[in-house]
Amino acid sequence: MEYTLSGNRAAPGFSGLFADLVRCETRLYNALGDRLRERHGIVTSQYEFLSYLRDHPGCRVADLAAEFAIGVGATSKGVDRLEKQGWAARRPNPADRRSSLLALTDDGARLVAEAEQTFTAGLAELLGGTLDDPALTALARTLATLRAALERDRVGTPTG
Repeated sequence: MEYTLSGNRAAPGFSGLFADLVRCETRLYNALGDRLRERHGIVTSQYEFLSYLRDHPGCRVADLAAEFAIGVGATSKGVDRLEKQGWAARRPNPADRRSSLLALTDDGARLVAEAEQTFTAGLAELLGGTLDDPALTALARTLATLRAALERDRVGTPTG
């Protein structure tokens, strides 16, 4: 199906495109979450937080919230859950007493390393079983372009 823009209005196929994007994301998120829960006792959002903390040591709750385009309150509660499990820790921020710096614990680092194998293999199976390499490359490029534009223009950024 082709999608075109007519003036400032999206052609009728755009609602189908939106539905496809959202349903694909939801199904992939849920399928990966099922595997992560079964094998590691975590859900997809916890894996994503742990992975971000591994890749961005010393980040703040606000940094996580910005990355995932979710509210600071929900992000803080997610970090609370990681702390309660012993996978992450808040440390005082020497540059700003109002915020904390986040770090993985040793247990969190081990968990995310193990879960990453499950996540990557699951995603490869789910996508690779349907799309060939050129289609995956084109999809990745297209989604990266769209994401960059949305982030640049701060589209969908939570206000609270």
